[in-house]
Amino acid sequence: MKNTLLLFAVSVAIIFAILACGQKLTTNKNEQHSKLWSVRMAESEMVRFPSCWQVDFVKEKKWNYTPGLEGLAFTKLYEAYKEDRFYQYAKGYADSLIDNNGQILTYSKSSYNIDNLNSGKLLIYLFEKTSDKRYKIALDTLRSQINTQPRTTQGGFWHKKIYPNQMWLDGLYMGAPFYAEYAQKFNEPDAFKDVVNQFLLVAKHTYDPKTGLYRHGWDESKSQKWANPETGQSPHAWGRAMGWYSMAIVDVLDFLPQNQPGREEMLSILKNMVEKLSEIQDPKTGGWYQVLDRNGERGNYIETSCTSMFAYSIFKAVRKGYIDKKYSKNATKAYEGLIKNFIVVDDRGLVNLTRVCGVAGLGGNPYRDGSFEYYINEIIRDNDPKGTGPFIMASLEYEQLAK
Repeated sequence: MKNTLLLFAVSVAIIFAILACGQKLTTNKNEQHSKLWSVRMAESEMVRFPSCWQVDFVKEKKWNYTPGLEGLAFTKLYEAYKEDRFYQYAKGYADSLIDNNGQILTYSKSSYNIDNLNSGKLLIYLFEKTSDKRYKIALDTLRSQINTQPRTTQGGFWHKKIYPNQMWLDGLYMGAPFYAEYAQKFNEPDAFKDVVNQFLLVAKHTYDPKTGLYRHGWDESKSQKWANPETGQSPHAWGRAMGWYSMAIVDVLDFLPQNQPGREEMLSILKNMVEKLSEIQDPKTGGWYQVLDRNGERGNYIETSCTSMFAYSIFKAVRKGYIDKKYSKNATKAYEGLIKNFIVVDDRGLVNLTRVCGVAGLGGNPYRDGSFEYYINEIIRDNDPKGTGPFIMASLEYEQLAK
């Protein structure tokens, strides 16, 4: 009897020890996640902006590319660490703008704004995960915009209807990854040629052979004040414009068939871009300047959205085998430089990304002439989603590399 009781007591002790160990391991895992910069930034954003539609400092709900960018970053975070709160935060943006019939509130197809397509990537993710028909109706609405989007004579998408005959590097990220993913997921193989054409066209018309960089925009009509009368190019290589373009390439390559004509040309563009970026990377901070072709000039500054974008693009390109793995040191230098020089943790423990260019464009009213003085004098602010979203994605790539 004593032996039986002793055996029972030992068994119970072992069970409790195992459970305690399991609880300890679980706790440590959660604690480990909480120390990651991807998670810390996401948690901070959720405090600053309780709903994802608020992330661009807006007061009213609007279908826009910035919540879609941040929402996509949150889905990547969810896939990495399986914490449901991140998925729900991203899903909340879609649910706040899409009604029961799948209509997108505040969206206007007739404006032919290519920025509006970016959030479609989030809808594809949500539809695959939930099979909710509302998301499919909404993303089909966005896909239909491409069918009638105004184009240049060579087939390049206008950036917006109000910017006729113009392609901006920004627009490649806004439209092409959604277009390519839709084509792959919903069996539109003929669309891949059109997708590739967007990249090759904008590269041809914005490339500056003197610097090896790409100018912000191109006006086919050469009628804009900012356009060079011979080339139609804007005056400078803006950091975030090239950041958008680099992210667009590495993301679109996920969906293009390996034998797709033009794929190798896109890889060549990516390799040459990364090589040039490695040459002009700031040796002190690891970052890149707001105006890339005027490094170090008075008034120019290290800008953290383009630095985050380049870090993400280079990390991913190395991971996928698109470029030489030696460039991972450039991405690491950039990312760790962001943490050291531009991440500030405030008294509440919130993580802040500083030195983000709030906005920049070409033309419009008031008129933006694309000059050096224009770019360096645009608003600079903390925690702009065009910086925090790519920072989370760069963090995830860094954390994956660290594993």
